Amino acid sequence: MARYFIEVAYDGTAFHGSQLQGETPTVQLAINRALSTLLRTEIISYGASRTDEGVHALCAYYHFDLEEPLHPHFQYKLNAILPQTISVNKVYLATNPEANARFDALTRRYRYRIYHKKNPFLLNKALYHPYSIDRTILNETAAIIKEYTDFESFCKRNSQTFTFNCTILQSYWEEKDDELHYVVEANRFLRGMVRALVGTQLQIAGGKHTIDEFRDIIEAKDCTKAYFNVAGNGLYLEHIAYPEGSLTLIEDKK
Repeated sequence: MARYFIEVAYDGTAFHGSQLQGETPTVQLAINRALSTLLRTEIISYGASRTDEGVHALCAYYHFDLEEPLHPHFQYKLNAILPQTISVNKVYLATNPEANARFDALTRRYRYRIYHKKNPFLLNKALYHPYSIDRTILNETAAIIKEYTDFESFCKRNSQTFTFNCTILQSYWEEKDDELHYVVEANRFLRGMVRALVGTQLQIAGGKHTIDEFRDIIEAKDCTKAYFNVAGNGLYLEHIAYPEGSLTLIEDKK
C-alpha cells in the first residue's frame, strides 16, 4: 500500500470549508469524490489543514492510500474530474507509508489580503477596508505577536485542542500591488486564529485600542477580548512545509 500526497489550490468561496461535513459541499468531499471516480474504488483523503468557509488555499495538502501505481496521467485526469474551483498542482509519493499530511507538517504560512479602494475584481478575494490604518502601529503589533506563544485569546470557543501554544516564525505586514497583506507562519494554528490576529491588529491600528491594550488582549487568554469579525475570503493558506526528503514528486508522463 502506497501513500500519496496531492498539493491543491482552491477558491474557498465555492465551499463550506475544507473539512468533510457529510454531504455539505466542502473541499475534502470534492476531492474524495474525484479520487473515487478516477480510481474506481472508495478513497478517503486526509487534509493538512482545516480552513473555514470562504478561506482560500494556494497550497493545501491531502494524503490518500492506494495499492496500485498511479496512472501515468493521474494529475491531468484528476483535474479533469475536479470542479473548476479546485486544482491539483503537484502529486507526491510519501517516503514513509505512514506519513500524515496534517501531523507531519513542520510549518504553515497564511496571507491575509486587504484593499482600500473599491475594486470589483477583488470582491470575495480580499477584504475591502477603506478606513485609516496606522502602518507603524501594525508593524509594532506584528512584532509583538512573535514575542508570545500562548494564543488562547485568538482561538474560537469550543475548539478541541490540547494546547493553545504556537511558535510564530514570521509575522509582518507588507504592501503588494496596491494591497496591504499580513503574513504569518507558525508550527501550528488555532481555529480562527489568523482572522482574529488580523481583526485585532486592525482595531489597534485604527485607534480603537492602544499597544498596551493589545498586549492585555493577548495575555488575557480570553477570546471575547479579540476581534474575529474579518471576512474569511481575504485569507489564503499559502504554504506548508514537510521534512526534506519525505515526499517524492511524481510528474505526469509527456
